[in-house]
Amino acid sequence: MPKGLGAYFEQNPEAEIVIFAGKGGLGKTTSSSGLAYYMSQVKKKRTLLFSTDPQASLSDIFERNIYGQGEVELLPNLFVVEIDADRRVQEYQQQVKQKIMDMYGLDAVPKEIEEYIDSTSAEPAMYESATYDAMAELVAKREYDIYIFDMPPFGHGVRMVAMADILSKWVEKITDARAKVAEYDAVAATLKGEKGHEDEVMKELIDIRNKIKSFTDLLTARRRTAFFMVLIPEQMAILDTERALKMFENLGIEMSGLVVNQVYPADLLQQEGTSDYLRNRVAMQQEHLRTIAQKFGDKVQAVVPMFTREPKGIEMIRTASEYLIDCRVELPAVRGGVA
Repeated sequence: MPKGLGAYFEQNPEAEIVIFAGKGGLGKTTSSSGLAYYMSQVKKKRTLLFSTDPQASLSDIFERNIYGQGEVELLPNLFVVEIDADRRVQEYQQQVKQKIMDMYGLDAVPKEIEEYIDSTSAEPAMYESATYDAMAELVAKREYDIYIFDMPPFGHGVRMVAMADILSKWVEKITDARAKVAEYDAVAATLKGEKGHEDEVMKELIDIRNKIKSFTDLLTARRRTAFFMVLIPEQMAILDTERALKMFENLGIEMSGLVVNQVYPADLLQQEGTSDYLRNRVAMQQEHLRTIAQKFGDKVQAVVPMFTREPKGIEMIRTASEYLIDCRVELPAVRGGVA
């Protein structure tokens, strides 16, 4: 029987970053919110819950508008962030324009350069880049005991994890090239008898590189970072999870465990009055749960039931947290063996 996430964190007390990944609509926000509630209210850890989903999912589940509001304290020790990525991209573009004007003593950015900078907001990776930068910036401040990230739907989530390594290598190459230019500038200045000037661009690139390196090191540190996939007992979710496990493995990331969500109680099959529709749904789920037990049995950390109402508001989050932390639902026995 799965032991719940409580047992995982008892065995891994050094974990300080937790990432929930998976397809949209399977319960990543419920799981991340439930864990954040437990860490902040039960374990009394200063907790930051961060949504990387472009949809205002945390505002929805906590029933409070926190989108674009910065770090909002919802309960003692529980802080929540839901960034406005579009606004962050615009702010970044404005910073780039200002740095160009400051470096070259301009009153305005040349029109063709400004148009190029503005066009970058349409780039497919700009949202992920802005979100990733916000994640790295928050972790770099070291103001919280634990950081819990609710990742965007699966495909985007994998891109964001992969982007950490890609950005790090890209900045490394740019930094090396810039260092060569700085060496030539220094030699030229010496030959002319001039005093070399400090390279502000180089300083910024080094800062970016150091921040990304610290974050990527943390992402791949198995004792300090926990990755959980959330799935439901349906065939497509099982197939997606198999693919995801392989993709994360290729990125050098080991999955910490799986959370199976939206599970109907098995005893509905024995209860009188259960409709044929519901009985068929439960029977179908039981078959998929056997498949999950067979394929991922040792990786399943928690099984969370289908609730009678949407898990919204603090009380329902607390209830979801109890099932997530102290698993009360067993996986069915695998035919020919036990899960």
